[in-house]
Amino acid sequence: MTVPDPGLLPNAQTDPGVEDGLGDGVMAAAIRAHDWSRSRLGPPETWPRALHTVLRIMLGSRYAMWLAWGPDLTFFCNDAYRPTLGTKQAWALGAPANRVWAEIWPDIGPRIAHVLRTGEATWDEGLLLFLERSGYPEETYHTFSYSPAPDDEGGVGGMLCVVAEETERVIGARRVGTLRDMAAALAGARGEEEVCRALVQGLGTNARDLPFTLTYLLDPAAEQGHGVARLAAVTGLAADHPLAAPRLDLDAAEPLWPLRFGVDLQELPLAPILARCGGPAPTGAWDRPPVRAVLVPIVAQGETRPAGFLIAGENPFRPLDDAYGGFLRLAVAQVAAGLSAAWAFEEERRRAEALAELDRAKTAFFSNVSHEFRTPLTLMLGPLEDALNDVGTTLAPAQRRRLELAHRNALRLLRLVNTLLDFSRIEAGRGEAAFRPTDLAALTADLAAGFRSAIERAGLWLETDLRRIDPPIHVDRDMWEKIVLNLLSNAFKFTFAGGITVRLEATATEVTLSIADTGVGVPAAELPRLFERFHRIEGQQSRSFEGSGIGLALVQELVRLHGGRIGATSILGQGTTFTVTLPRGSAHLPRDQLAEADRTLPDATGPSITRVEAFVAE
Repeated sequence: MTVPDPGLLPNAQTDPGVEDGLGDGVMAAAIRAHDWSRSRLGPPETWPRALHTVLRIMLGSRYAMWLAWGPDLTFFCNDAYRPTLGTKQAWALGAPANRVWAEIWPDIGPRIAHVLRTGEATWDEGLLLFLERSGYPEETYHTFSYSPAPDDEGGVGGMLCVVAEETERVIGARRVGTLRDMAAALAGARGEEEVCRALVQGLGTNARDLPFTLTYLLDPAAEQGHGVARLAAVTGLAADHPLAAPRLDLDAAEPLWPLRFGVDLQELPLAPILARCGGPAPTGAWDRPPVRAVLVPIVAQGETRPAGFLIAGENPFRPLDDAYGGFLRLAVAQVAAGLSAAWAFEEERRRAEALAELDRAKTAFFSNVSHEFRTPLTLMLGPLEDALNDVGTTLAPAQRRRLELAHRNALRLLRLVNTLLDFSRIEAGRGEAAFRPTDLAALTADLAAGFRSAIERAGLWLETDLRRIDPPIHVDRDMWEKIVLNLLSNAFKFTFAGGITVRLEATATEVTLSIADTGVGVPAAELPRLFERFHRIEGQQSRSFEGSGIGLALVQELVRLHGGRIGATSILGQGTTFTVTLPRGSAHLPRDQLAEADRTLPDATGPSITRVEAFVAE
């Protein structure tokens, strides 16, 4: 608020004397220049000594104060209080206090009367008062104390008010609270609909600064100045209120809300709009409707055209100043950020759904094609095995080599097909397991024995340290077979000197299988991707290059189905160690997949000969 120049005060003097002790402030000069002969107080030289004393204290203070003295409650104030008077500065001095503050006298009059009657001070903190100091009733907040001012006889000669205006602090805190509530509500919003609900939740709590709000979003196909805007959120109005038009045609000659594209606050005349819609005026928390509405474009970060508009009814008791406009811009910025995040989330969700659909199609394809591949392979392997095992027919050496080559590669292809089928089942969540109490040491020893001859023929050694573990460990034997065979095959494939160690250890809560080799090792940069499906290390020396790149990924999934974990450590050129850790007991396993121990078979059922042959053959 602009403070009037001291020269505008009536009869103000700029060269005050010092004999009265009032100082040289603006109000001191105004008191000297005022014509007091027309007031009941009379000339200043006839004033009570107590009044002079109180005036000297008040005028010398830099804290805002005003004084009501005598039966007429004659008004005095100091320089610090002048901004509170606003347009009343020109005539307030010497006027009755009930005239100066006529608009708030029902609030402050009883307090002043109490002080004058009892001599007891009052105290109010952050009291809402509607002051008419700027040409309209203005929402203001004040913390003040009314204290008795003594007269010369020791009685109460008047009332001294010491006051701090806290309008900016109170309104600022209220607006910050609204922004905080909006941020909290928007933080968990996913999708445009949730953002709009959060918007209502946040803006709807501040019906004083925002008597009503309408949030319109433009259709994506809308161009500048054209298209349709749809109502996405509303506060302070019923959903069927005439102002809350569900859709706005931007091309209409006289739209209810003249939405315009821009980047600045735009004031809209609310009164003509109310006249056109013919509905009751929204008032929010007040007893009178706003006289203007404000339109703020919602522009997402990085965009040049608005995504929509926020229309907010203006607080009828506050000016649309920089602070008010800044609050609205911050609120809209939060809306824009929330919408951008929601749209990004929805786009990501659509992308994820599309990828999931592709994944389901891929899984179905692998499952179907694996079945189709396995049928002819089975039909091929039967005659090949019959021919190789036919004791009644002697095959020529070259013919036998050809049949053995075909049989070996058919087994390889069958293993690849089975691996793809297993992996597709697990990915589709259709992995079926039967977890039985198993002598893990005996089963693992049988699996390792299938590799021993091939390892030793390659000039390597195979060391096993497989101690019996009691009680037996719950595993799906078929899955455990695949885990061990894949890890042994992987170790053999990349080991050219030294050997392989298979070790089984147990603690009170876990059992650990480790398969260590002295092979070529894995580069440190590749270790984090070792269990990724279809990932293969380029340029890695190995005995063969067959495989799908999903063997270790399948092992990891099988271990997870057991509630366990798998890890790998490696030193390039020295070897690699894979460690599989399973929890003991069965509490971690799905109850519907637990099976009793098969008493018709030994605790360790022998591995599938065909499957072992396929791994060894490769």
